[in-house]
Amino acid sequence: MGEEFIAVIKLVSGEEILASVCVDETGEESIVIAHTPVTMKMINNGLYVKIKPWMELADDDMFIFQTDKIITMTEIKDEKIIKIYQRYVEEENQDDMTKLLPSGGEVKVDKKMGYVSSVEDARKKFEEDWKKPFNTNKES
Repeated sequence: MGEEFIAVIKLVSGEEILASVCVDETGEESIVIAHTPVTMKMINNGLYVKIKPWMELADDDMFIFQTDKIITMTEIKDEKIIKIYQRYVEEENQDDMTKLLPSGGEVKVDKKMGYVSSVEDARKKFEEDWKKPFNTNKES
């Protein structure tokens, strides 16, 4: 049995799956063993990645493919994709199997998310706005 690696597999059905795979060449015909295969879809110009199990109702996490059902297979070397996949595999026992993960891994808080002031500053701003006179002049 060959060494395990993370790869994208294009099947003759047209499906593209990402999985941890190893190739077994010990028998008459080679087979590819895929562990936890998933489908991935980039969302919002690559900002997020949606990951779903390849077979949503299956209880098993290991699948065997004959090589005649595979068009091509390539090893993934992009560390971001590898991290996303590994995080998915670690969390796969959660109830919600469909995950939307940031493509860069972890989400970090920044000013664009709305965290722009302290509670004290926000309170002062709210009080200033509250004390402003209310405009009752209704023009048609």
